Amino acid sequence: MHEFELIKKYFSKIAKKNKSALNLNDDVFFDKRRGVVISVDTYNLGTHFFNFQSPDLVIKKILRSSISDLICKGVKPKFYFISGSGNKTSFTKNNLYKISKSLNSEQKKFNIVLCGGDTTFSNKLSFTITSLGYANKIIYRNKAKLDDDIYVTGNLGDSYLGLKLLSNKLNIKKKDKLFFISKYYKPVLPLNLTKYLLKFANSSIDVSDGLIDDLSKMINIQNLSFHLFEKKIPISNKLSNLIKNQRLNKINLVSNGDDYQILFTANVNKTRIIQNASKSTGIKITKIGKIVSGKDRSFIFDEKGKQIQAKSKGYIHQF
Repeated sequence: MHEFELIKKYFSKIAKKNKSALNLNDDVFFDKRRGVVISVDTYNLGTHFFNFQSPDLVIKKILRSSISDLICKGVKPKFYFISGSGNKTSFTKNNLYKISKSLNSEQKKFNIVLCGGDTTFSNKLSFTITSLGYANKIIYRNKAKLDDDIYVTGNLGDSYLGLKLLSNKLNIKKKDKLFFISKYYKPVLPLNLTKYLLKFANSSIDVSDGLIDDLSKMINIQNLSFHLFEKKIPISNKLSNLIKNQRLNKINLVSNGDDYQILFTANVNKTRIIQNASKSTGIKITKIGKIVSGKDRSFIFDEKGKQIQAKSKGYIHQF
């Protein structure tokens, strides 16, 4: 079974009485009365990060992807806890120094503070991060409305290309290679959009597992579908040039995750507010599609207007 079947079959029932658990169908725990929002994520070597040759970069990616769960809910992260499992090969003094220095840099960048965690010996390297923030309201999954516009922040696809380059599956100019690898390790999070999101977003999620998969999760218990327009999906100029020169598949590149941008839906009358928020924050926000009735199938319309079935391309944990 995959991860969502596992959760539904074995854990949803025992969390059912806890409203703050959000039916285990969202990225966070939200205690509305106390105004507390919490997210927990685990990252394993070989699954969530390619190798541990650059521990300072790996820890940046891990922390940013964790706090992204709060950011996409319209919540600024304040505190985090980190637990690490490793051995004397992975947790050398040099590696630990690099990790500590990198975390300190991230704390300053995102105004967050380390509060605790745990360390255990293991031959399998992994990290678990718990992120915490305060809010009286959040943007949920599964609150999209029929005819909502679909938006995404930033650009998609750069991070996945960075992963392909790290695994030597592509050969490009060194300057471009460094750009894409940097996007993989250091995704640019739309942190400053948090204070605006609640003004216009009906539903939201971060793009972690891939555009199609995450959009499907955002509406997974609603009788809704989506139409996306390939031409409107935002990508960087470097990726655009690479797609043209090497005849790469755009949909494949933007559907494999690790982007950590905010994917959200909003009513059509919120267009001007969204444009103003984009201008005020300097954060790129692009309208890429439409929420349609569940009676219709989910489709992507390619550059020529031809319908392509929206197939899952992102990562799903299988057990």
